[in-house]
Amino acid sequence: MLVTLASSPAELLGPLWPHQWSEFIVGVVLMLIIWIVVAKKVVPAFEKMYAERSDQIAGGIERAEKAQAEAEASKQEYQQLLAEARQEAAKIREDAKNEGARIKSDMREQAEADAARIVAQAHAQVEAERSQVVHQLRNEVGGMALTLSGRIVGESLDNDDRARRTVDRFLSELESQGSVHS
Repeated sequence: MLVTLASSPAELLGPLWPHQWSEFIVGVVLMLIIWIVVAKKVVPAFEKMYAERSDQIAGGIERAEKAQAEAEASKQEYQQLLAEARQEAAKIREDAKNEGARIKSDMREQAEADAARIVAQAHAQVEAERSQVVHQLRNEVGGMALTLSGRIVGESLDNDDRARRTVDRFLSELESQGSVHS
């Protein structure tokens, strides 16, 4: 192994070490100038840009929070309106159900009243027809009874009042016998 001794201290420190003191001083002066320029021009520009970005980010976060709060308020309002709509729909359904029940009840009452009226009319008509039939039967039975009585007695029973009384008495007896047997 071969070791060579360095002829100068610069060779010992490496290629980056200045060979003369003037290079070292110029390097330090240039470094100070660069540092001053960076400190006076570049750093404030970066600080300004950083502040703007921070404001934008903070503003964006603030806007996002505000938008989120508005969205939450809109959601609450929507839910409230939805709840009110549901209540209104339930009320409408309940009203319709009650109205339907009332209409059904009214129709039932009307139908019952119509049925009662029709039954009453039918009874009245049956009673009128019954009276008419009974009257016709009385007249026919009375006429037959007079004719038969006249043949049995051998006399003419043309006297209307006397014949009518006889027929009425005869029919009354028949009715009383019919009601006794019924």
